[in-house]
Amino acid sequence: MSQPLIDVHDLVFAWPGQPPLLDIPQFRLEAGEALFLKGPSGSGKTTLLGLIGGVNLARQGRISLLGQPLAELGQGARDRFRVDHTGYIFQQFNLLPFLSVRENVELPCRFSRSRAARASQRHGSVDQAAAVLLAHLGLDDPALLARRADNLSIGQQQRVAAARALIGQPELVIADEPTSALDADTREAFIRLLFDECRAAGSSLLFVSHDQSLAPLFDRHLSLAELNRAATPREA
Repeated sequence: MSQPLIDVHDLVFAWPGQPPLLDIPQFRLEAGEALFLKGPSGSGKTTLLGLIGGVNLARQGRISLLGQPLAELGQGARDRFRVDHTGYIFQQFNLLPFLSVRENVELPCRFSRSRAARASQRHGSVDQAAAVLLAHLGLDDPALLARRADNLSIGQQQRVAAARALIGQPELVIADEPTSALDADTREAFIRLLFDECRAAGSSLLFVSHDQSLAPLFDRHLSLAELNRAATPREA
C-alpha cells in the first residue's frame, strides 16, 4: 500500500483539565484524494484540523503528513512545514483587509521559499501564478488584482482565499466550511472549480463541512462523529 498523505494512528487529544475531545484510532487521506469530512459544530473538527496542521500536538498517538511525524518537529519547524505543504481556506476566509487581492494571494509565497519556487517554475513568476489562479477561479478582471480585500463581495473573497490556498502547489489543501455563506448553486460551482485547481496542482483536498448534500461530489466521504470515539457536545 502506498504511503498516505495524512496518516493518523491512535490519536487522543484533550484540552487541559478536560476529558478527551478526540479519540481517533485511524484516519488516512490519500495523495490526490478529495475527501469530504462531515463535522458538525461540537464534533472536534476545528481541533482536528489544528492537529493536522501542527498548530497543536496530541496527548498520544501519531499524526504524519507526507511521512513526517509532526510531533518530531519543534514549533518553528512545524510552522515552516505547514506553510510549505498546506494551504487553508477558512470559513471566514481570513483575508488581510488592508492588502490587495494580489498581495493576499501571494502571501504564502512570502513565507515559503518552496511554494514561491513552485509557483515561479509553473507560471514564470509568483505574480503570474496569482493572476492565473484568480482567472481560473473566475476573477479575471485586471483591475481586481489591485483592489483591497475589504472591498470584495463574499463570493469574491471566497475565491481569493482559494487562490491563496492553492498558490505554489501545496500537497494538501484544507477547506473548513468555506461555502457556508453561499447559496446551493454557487456552492457546487465553487467546489467544481476547487476540484479542477486541486487536480491541476496535484493537491489533495480535505473539505470539512456540516452540509451533507455536498458529500456525493467527492471521491470519499466520512463522518467525524463515526471516527471519533470520544464524541462530545463540546464546541470544536
